[in-house]
Amino acid sequence: MTAQLVAVLGRGVVDPDEPVLYADDAGLTRGDGVFDTCRVVHDGSARVLHLDRHLARFAESARVLGLPAPDLPAWRDLITTALDSWTESGEASLKIILTRGPAHRPGTPTGLLLLTAVDPDSQARARAGLRVVTLSRGYRSDVFASAPWLLGGAKTLSYGINVAAKREATARGADDVLFVSTDGFLLEGPTAGLVVALGRQIVSVPTGATGVLASVTVETITAGAAAAGWETAAELLTPDDLADCAGAWLVSTVRGVCPILDLDGTSLPYDPELTATVAGWAGF
Repeated sequence: MTAQLVAVLGRGVVDPDEPVLYADDAGLTRGDGVFDTCRVVHDGSARVLHLDRHLARFAESARVLGLPAPDLPAWRDLITTALDSWTESGEASLKIILTRGPAHRPGTPTGLLLLTAVDPDSQARARAGLRVVTLSRGYRSDVFASAPWLLGGAKTLSYGINVAAKREATARGADDVLFVSTDGFLLEGPTAGLVVALGRQIVSVPTGATGVLASVTVETITAGAAAAGWETAAELLTPDDLADCAGAWLVSTVRGVCPILDLDGTSLPYDPELTATVAGWAGF
């Protein structure tokens, strides 16, 4: 059984078998809530990487959904309490969750976190390389500029489409997905950002009008590349643009830097040394 710890705002660490939600909680019945996921490493003591940036994104997601602003000091205290109780070695994921709360108690958001041990074998397989398929996102690349109700850039609990996309990838014999806009541009994966090396330039996907989530891992890689003297850019690319790349990766907080070996049945360039460099920029 995978090791897991549960903690609730206002209550602290609870038994994983103890109920933590009302049946009419909007996060459960409507996906009306937000979350963020952080990487935890345990090398003598448990610590969260890039916590400030994840909490800032968490607060921004809550703002986009019109949720009450998270009490960040209270969240920090809860995270500290959870980490003090976590004794599993290796890496773990920390998921913080905020919902609009139960319908029968309006104005009382639900806040909880999950600490879950990461399967190192699954992680290693992903970091060794992925077969990826492109799937339509169903939107133009600029639709979120004029449609804020689509909640672009917010990390919401409404993940049904993302999970369905992963199932479609599996049905096609692939490992993961790259969403493509209806006007032909690469966006992001269901649970990962896209980073591409074109020569000595690191290219990421613009946020804002694209609705692409501002990825902490992408930002960390971009900063590391710039510090190493590489050019960086946020540009829209097409699948055909990857034919000339030096490497392309799906990157995320917990899974890390995963090279795309194959896109829609076509092999992409793969450089193990460059992949190690990008992983180093990301802190893996």
